Amino acid sequence: MSERRIPPGEQIRQQIDELLNNGIEAQDSPLGVLLHLGAQVVVQEALERETTERLGRAWYHHRRPGEPLRGHRNGYEPGRLQTAEGEVVVQVPQVRNWAEEGPYRSRLMDFLRGHSDVLDRLAVEMYARGLSTRDIEDALKEATGDPLLSRTAVSELTDTLWEDYEAFCQRGLSVFEVEYLFIDAVYEGLRSWGCSQGILCAWGICRDGRKVLLHLALGSRESYENCLEFIRDMVRRGLPPPVLVTTDGAPGLIRAVTEVWGKSLRQRCLAHKMRNILDKVPKGAQEEIKRRVRDVFYAPSLEMARERAAEVLREYQEAYPAAMRSFSDDLEACLVYLRCPLAHHKAIRTTNLLERAFQESRRRTKVIPHFFTERSCLKLVFSALWKTSQRWRRVTMTELERQQLALLRRELGLPLYPGQEAYIHR
Repeated sequence: MSERRIPPGEQIRQQIDELLNNGIEAQDSPLGVLLHLGAQVVVQEALERETTERLGRAWYHHRRPGEPLRGHRNGYEPGRLQTAEGEVVVQVPQVRNWAEEGPYRSRLMDFLRGHSDVLDRLAVEMYARGLSTRDIEDALKEATGDPLLSRTAVSELTDTLWEDYEAFCQRGLSVFEVEYLFIDAVYEGLRSWGCSQGILCAWGICRDGRKVLLHLALGSRESYENCLEFIRDMVRRGLPPPVLVTTDGAPGLIRAVTEVWGKSLRQRCLAHKMRNILDKVPKGAQEEIKRRVRDVFYAPSLEMARERAAEVLREYQEAYPAAMRSFSDDLEACLVYLRCPLAHHKAIRTTNLLERAFQESRRRTKVIPHFFTERSCLKLVFSALWKTSQRWRRVTMTELERQQLALLRRELGLPLYPGQEAYIHR
């Protein structure tokens, strides 16, 4: 099918899919690009819905026998709307042989030209709140209060947002040369479940220093089966084995990570671990224990960290046995990041970047404390996390650090990325 026969709304959606698949790091304003395309696709598809409703039939659909002729589609003409993200150009459907008095005019286009603030809000809603049916219905009303689009048309329009999320979950991951992988979860209330439900999330740091959001799916980090399915889905889509995987201490998640990536280093998130230890220490002693444990976790070398850990256990075992059991539990996994390049230590020893992204998600979802469906929940969390991920800064990857990672991959028995063999033979 030639490009001119592809509906304009579908052409814009293909651009969005391309951004999701290839990333938009080259853009000066990644969020602005998404909002601009978001406004375009919302208006374009709304214009198509309006024309379909007024003609009584969709694109390339023939009039049913006996149905009165209301007009024929007659191509498009460019239309321009001013928004906070700049001028948005859409293709306004044209109609010939219009049955009503006067030439065909898009009431929706006329409305939006006089209400540019509505268009701005629609673009933000699309990527920040999930663009609920009520949002669009309330926004797209004439001065009389009559809706410009029917409830059915609006519902069909919002369904396309689920397609964006599905495209993200189905994209290939083999293009991402991930060295460091991070997995965590956020919990949101679902009315249909009657409780909070976990949403697993994964992101990575690539060999070129990019930070990328990789996967998002319903599931609990406490459930081995959920975590295993989540990880295997990424592997099925081509994700290579990472050098290091950082998680919290959930047994189900740890078991799944170890089973799938048994040769990769497993790092215990130090922020989670520190909270677990301090919860078992009296408040008056927390600052002292925190300082001593930090000296262990942030030691300059693995050998020194083990020596300091032994000292802490000797000094505080009798006074705080519960805290010391927590400290010694999975201790090697807390220190394994020290085998990686020094310049990367701060970025890989916690899942804090996901924690901050989840905070942004919770800030947006608190206006909808309980979702009715999985779809509405996933769309909103995905849009909030996706927006946040576009602001993530790269991690510096020098030639020395690339060589260190290549050598570590060989030492662990992990497959090398293209070009890494050259670092090993230097």
